[in-house]
Amino acid sequence: MAKKLKKEKKERIDAPVVYQPITETIEKNYMPYVMSVIVSRAIPEIDGLKPSHRKLLYTMYKMGLLTGPRTKSANIVGQTMKLNPHGDASIYETMVRLTRGNATLLHPLVDSKGSFGKQYSSEMKYAASRYTECKLDPICQELFAGIDKDAVDMVDNYDATMKEPVLLPTTFPNVLVMPNMGIAVGMASNICSFNLAEICDGTIALLRKPNLSVDKMMELVKAPDFSGGGVVLYDTEQMRQIYTTGQGSVRLRARYSYDKSQSCIDILQIPYSTTIELILAKLTALYKEGKLKEVTDFRDEIDLSGFKLTLDIRRGVDPDQLMTKLFKLTPLEDSFKCNFNILIDGAPRTMGLIEILQEWIRFRLGCLRREIAFDLKKKKDKLHLLLALGKILLDIDKAIRIIRHTEKDADVVPNLMKGFDIDEIQANYIAEIKLRNLNREYIINRISEIEDLQKEIADMEETLGDELKQKALIINQLTEIKKKYGQPRKTQIVALESVGVYRAEEHTEKYPARFVLTREGYFKKITFQSLRGNDEQKCKDGDEIVNIFDGENTDNLIFFTDRCQLYRAKADDFDTTKASALGDYLPVKLGMDPDEKPVMMNIQNGYPQKDNFVFIFANGKGVRVSASCYETTGNRRKLTSAYSKNSPIVAVFYEKAPMDIMLTSSEGRGIVIKSSLIPLMATRTSGGVTLMSMKKGHTVISATTDIEKLPEGAKSLKKLKIPAAGVPLPKS
Repeated sequence: MAKKLKKEKKERIDAPVVYQPITETIEKNYMPYVMSVIVSRAIPEIDGLKPSHRKLLYTMYKMGLLTGPRTKSANIVGQTMKLNPHGDASIYETMVRLTRGNATLLHPLVDSKGSFGKQYSSEMKYAASRYTECKLDPICQELFAGIDKDAVDMVDNYDATMKEPVLLPTTFPNVLVMPNMGIAVGMASNICSFNLAEICDGTIALLRKPNLSVDKMMELVKAPDFSGGGVVLYDTEQMRQIYTTGQGSVRLRARYSYDKSQSCIDILQIPYSTTIELILAKLTALYKEGKLKEVTDFRDEIDLSGFKLTLDIRRGVDPDQLMTKLFKLTPLEDSFKCNFNILIDGAPRTMGLIEILQEWIRFRLGCLRREIAFDLKKKKDKLHLLLALGKILLDIDKAIRIIRHTEKDADVVPNLMKGFDIDEIQANYIAEIKLRNLNREYIINRISEIEDLQKEIADMEETLGDELKQKALIINQLTEIKKKYGQPRKTQIVALESVGVYRAEEHTEKYPARFVLTREGYFKKITFQSLRGNDEQKCKDGDEIVNIFDGENTDNLIFFTDRCQLYRAKADDFDTTKASALGDYLPVKLGMDPDEKPVMMNIQNGYPQKDNFVFIFANGKGVRVSASCYETTGNRRKLTSAYSKNSPIVAVFYEKAPMDIMLTSSEGRGIVIKSSLIPLMATRTSGGVTLMSMKKGHTVISATTDIEKLPEGAKSLKKLKIPAAGVPLPKS
């Protein structure tokens, strides 16, 4: 056996290699999978449903759960597997999202009993399917209306044992009322929900005026409406883009109330696109970082009455100003990314609101025509039979005589056909009439319907040939649906221009402070009150102070490091400390790279063109760079390539006016030059020019502007030109 396996393995190894172009591999092996995911799984169709939704709802419809009592969810899940063989867990998870209990949809499709979790929580889990019960919600009558009248195509299920609908003949644009998100291969879909009443109004207007403008549609369908409520920050141009292209972003905010007696803020609704766990995590992080000093405590107070997140605030804090800050720093303000990608006739299309409604109208007209054609055939068939009954009325005795004198049962129908000049279908109908009903009264009562039937048939045929009449029927249906199921908006609309803008300086406490940076990278922010009587700065052994400035707690700070990088921070980001403490370790606080250390600190509230940074390098070179070169758009906390990496940095100075700088070399020599002698370069990474000439192997080891107390005889150190040779330093 072992020899046989070894031989087979050798044959496989020795087999010739068959090369296949990558394009052919993708086309044959990958593309079928891609199309399957797009068409059969992730992207919703014009009825607003994905295949998993449709199979589940149709199963419940066939189980009689549209009118009957609730049944165990496990029963529904088991029955759905006849159409959707993807496992009970995925089917139940699909159903959970459609339930009233989960509160994901504005108009839930499943009436539920039991625990189904909540849309606004990622940790509030739903109960097992054996504990919960469900049935279809009454609004599902509108999804299935006409399905038994051949309104949509029916296809075989996966094993051809039963039929299922390709689409549901929904009588309202469910595609825009039901929120939907799907991630396929190479594309995705993210459809927000709109208010049912507004969508009905917009659709009716489009039915009456096919060339309806986007502006008119925006008046009727005001903005997305989410089941979780909240506030839409209405941006007219952004909304127009969404309605036109189907892509854009909707900004959402939480809704809150302030309880003055308890000094607390109750957040009652949050954006649809976030969860309470994300909000609590961000609040916790801000609290630990000391950026939420206005809040003393916060907690989840969700109960049977609904959502509630409470923040206890300090006395004197303006609640509206605090919420403006929280909207900026937490998911209490979030955005919903719209991508209206929908399958139309099996092909994905990204469409704006009006285009989607136009496609739905086309789909709905098709369903309506099929329903009318189905009813028309039924009525024509009935009329056909009643016309035969009318002929019998002329001579009932003849009909009885034909039946009585026919010897064989098989000859009854042919004899009736000959006797009354009727076809086989009519003759069968006559033959099946009970003997007791072969009387004048019964027949007259039945054929009295002929005139009404003929009129109804004429009306139906006229409607089938007149699209305006078909649209009028759809308008009537939408009007009834709006009246029956319409509800007020849950999401409030607020103009973007009217909301407050967060400005960090308005929320920062202002007080004077002293900022200290040491060579080892320790930073201290010290209030002047704590400096009284004790201004001796403590440092680690071997450490020393590099920079010390007096400023305000609202100041912006910058730090140049020995890795050619610049870090920005706000003074308020640091806790106050005492002179006797070591302070914050900046490499950790600012997230610097391993072994990276700051070499210079400065208070930088602006970047004037006339001010410069002066860089002194170990190779004896130096350069000046305008402060304006370090100004960036946005709130960038880190800037790479802040200066040249050609040589290690020795010192960095901030130049408001020309100043004297003393350079000292490793051979005990030095020079003093004016900073104005150093060329001003236009780029940050310029290597500069030589300032101090040195012998090979020597470097500049220090640079300082503190030269007021030079030793006697040091006047010879001052140089008027560069490069300059170093002068031996006088002995102190």
